[in-house]
Amino acid sequence: MSWIVLGSDGATSAQERATRSLYEQHARPLQGYVLQLLGGDHQRAEDVVQETLLRCWRNQQLVGGRGQDLRPWLFRVARNLVIDDYRLRSARPKEVDGTAWLEDVLADTDDVDRVLSSLVLVKAFQTLSPAHREVLYETYYTGRSTREVSRVLGIPPGTVKSRLYHAVRNLRQALGVPEAGVR
Repeated sequence: MSWIVLGSDGATSAQERATRSLYEQHARPLQGYVLQLLGGDHQRAEDVVQETLLRCWRNQQLVGGRGQDLRPWLFRVARNLVIDDYRLRSARPKEVDGTAWLEDVLADTDDVDRVLSSLVLVKAFQTLSPAHREVLYETYYTGRSTREVSRVLGIPPGTVKSRLYHAVRNLRQALGVPEAGVR
């Protein structure tokens, strides 16, 4: 980021020297401050610093030694630019890439998908033993607790837990779903 343009004879004006001094004194601390505000986004931080220094160059009297007391003004302008950018991004609809429509299409389930899922699930349920189907039904379909299923089926709670574990495991295998932690 270069701010100084030398004249054809290599000399710089007082305004150019003041601009160089502004950059040398304030750019690095301002960059660190803005970087913190933006959570480490270097590209956006650099843009904010450039805009802040440009506004200072346009609006402040740089020639005349005000260099050090400009810092609070610069930090306030930078902070306001970050806030304005945040508000602008919040007010605009979220930008999406060209594949977002595909996710929407795949996420929508229609009656055909539900019927196919039901058929696959019914076929997988048929591979389970009656005891396993019974425990799955009582637990997931009716929403009963282990203790309630134990009372309804007349078996100990430990047996309910064991059957439920094996039923879910066998159902996953029948559906072709890998077990957790296995890849």
